[in-house]
Amino acid sequence: SGVLREILVSEGETVAVGTVLARIATEVEAEAPTPAPTPPASEAASLAERVEEPSQPKPASEAEEELVEVVMPKMGESITEGTVVTWLKRVGDRVEVDEPLLEIGTDKVDTEVPSPASGVLREILVSEGETVAVGTVLARIAIGAAVEETQARAPKAPQRTVASQPSAQASAPSGDGASVATQIPRRGPDGRFYSPLVRSIAQKEGLSPQELASIPGSGREGRLTKQDLLQYLEQRRQQVRPSEPVTPQPKAAPQPAPEVVAASAEGRIEIIEMDRMRQLIAEHMIRSKRTAAHVTSFAEVDVTNLVRVRERNKERFQQREGVPLTYLPFFVQAVVEALKAYPLLNASVEGTRILVKKDYHIGIAVALGTTGLVVPVIRDAGQKNLVGLAKAIADLTYRARNKQLQPDELQGGTFTITNVGSLGSLMGTPIINQPQVAILATGAIKKRPVVIEHPELGDVIAIRHMMYLSLSYDHRIIDGALGVAFLQKVVDVLESIPPDLEL
Repeated sequence: SGVLREILVSEGETVAVGTVLARIATEVEAEAPTPAPTPPASEAASLAERVEEPSQPKPASEAEEELVEVVMPKMGESITEGTVVTWLKRVGDRVEVDEPLLEIGTDKVDTEVPSPASGVLREILVSEGETVAVGTVLARIAIGAAVEETQARAPKAPQRTVASQPSAQASAPSGDGASVATQIPRRGPDGRFYSPLVRSIAQKEGLSPQELASIPGSGREGRLTKQDLLQYLEQRRQQVRPSEPVTPQPKAAPQPAPEVVAASAEGRIEIIEMDRMRQLIAEHMIRSKRTAAHVTSFAEVDVTNLVRVRERNKERFQQREGVPLTYLPFFVQAVVEALKAYPLLNASVEGTRILVKKDYHIGIAVALGTTGLVVPVIRDAGQKNLVGLAKAIADLTYRARNKQLQPDELQGGTFTITNVGSLGSLMGTPIINQPQVAILATGAIKKRPVVIEHPELGDVIAIRHMMYLSLSYDHRIIDGALGVAFLQKVVDVLESIPPDLEL
């Protein structure tokens, strides 16, 4: 507890673990006599003084506050660090216990971190974009009887920043292009915050504060991101932006990123920067194709009995278990039976060694709208019945789409299933999820006329529910005969489901 005297690391900087980020004066030092307050000047000047003055007198009631630390959580046995993706609250904001406070990311997943207490966010110690070790203090929340009084007394606008800046940045622009960096305030005329990285780029490119304020932002609350600024600069270089500067207007909601149109013989081009998830997916897919010798085999399966079982049981199952009955638990169960019969497909490759896994950890691909996909893992799927599999799938799917997965839940899988049929696709040729050696794609279920063998009537044509299965496997260790045998085992298990099965 005390007074924040110095901030030594600005927003956007990446530093090593153990680096001193700031210094806080203790209560003993804070109780020292303070000079008489400066007479008030204009509103802007007084706000700037409140931001920059390092030795504000400490209110007596502030000593009653207790600061609760928000630390970088341990998100898995193999995860040692995380990146602050987005702060959902600002300094001075009221937060409630378990309310989402920020989003953090690893190379596996982005997830929200809830507030550990109810109170007022006093300090943000790690800026967006910084990567820090597990256990690092990210922020501090003030709790106690004096919190409300202190929050009401403190000036709100200047406290919504982290790193201290020279007071010249809060002054009016002088019009001298050589010192643009000191002319661009941390906040624009519409109240929008500019990160140090954005201000640095604007300085190098010679942008005025007015021109910077005219650029639409795609970040949270309309914040101007690095990508927004770079796209605007590229547009300006190509001389296709409007000749008249756009008058800045306050934004009520985030605005979409500006469309960048390049004049060329081929027509108009929109440039879209990959987000973090798309970059990770791209890298993972390229690495898989570069690592494994992909082969895909196909099979057709009659799932008429499966469809009948699901239709007859789904309402009662939903009421009793509290989760929907989908086809995926049946597919997982069939895959586990096939893996028991052909264990080489439940393996990975390390150099010249084949590591055959004895546990069946089945990954299920979950689409996150149009933004990408993740593959959470059902642990020990071979030890779960259909009800257990249905509940595990429902839980993982819900938390995947609400950014509540932990990184450990996205790794350690031994085999993956991707349900391309849920999107209407008849079949696909999926890419192996490294370091696994096989992945099964389940296609859409369609009613078709097919020839079946009747014990009394012989060959007859009947309307059946049919679907395609496609298995991609690593030809370094799995030959075609083994891959097809595994696929046929999955078919046999699905077609052997009794039509009168009760769940």
